[in-house]
Amino acid sequence: MQILECKLAGLKIIQLKVHGDSRGFFVERFNQDSFKAAGLPTQFVQDNHSRSAPGILRGLHYQHTPAQGKLVGVTSGRVLDIAVDIRPDSPTFGQYQAEELSDENGKLFWIPAGFAHGFCVLGDKPADMLYKVTGLYNPAGEGGIKYDDPEIGVKWPVGSPQISTRDQNLPSWKDYCANPPKWEKA
Repeated sequence: MQILECKLAGLKIIQLKVHGDSRGFFVERFNQDSFKAAGLPTQFVQDNHSRSAPGILRGLHYQHTPAQGKLVGVTSGRVLDIAVDIRPDSPTFGQYQAEELSDENGKLFWIPAGFAHGFCVLGDKPADMLYKVTGLYNPAGEGGIKYDDPEIGVKWPVGSPQISTRDQNLPSWKDYCANPPKWEKA
């Protein structure tokens, strides 16, 4: 695997080595020794699997108690994955990075605690995503920021996305900035 630094400090792309032939492929998605050598987390406490239909947009979500980092990848389909730096003391506070993840491009996206995360499904088939997370899910410790907040300015490539009622009602970036949460280590 190859570890690629991103423009926002802490984010990383893990380019996996896909071994393929006419029968299919094999890929190693996690190797404790390789991750440790690259300075990536090796202690994950929960794995999550989600499926989203074409036209679905989810996010922007984060968890502060306990703080939760995410290793995100796609096993079927394609998504545009977004990470927004929401660390008030960061020089890239309020900036975002977009990465296309798919079942064919062999990429994982490491999103550490202190980032909000969202994605939209690209193309005309559902997308399956796997997440390894560093903090157990705690509904009382989660938060979010409205996906289409103009101050963040994410350029979502889907017109008329399907969005949950919860995500439609998330606070604005301005509201987040006025009252950022206290981050609790996992």
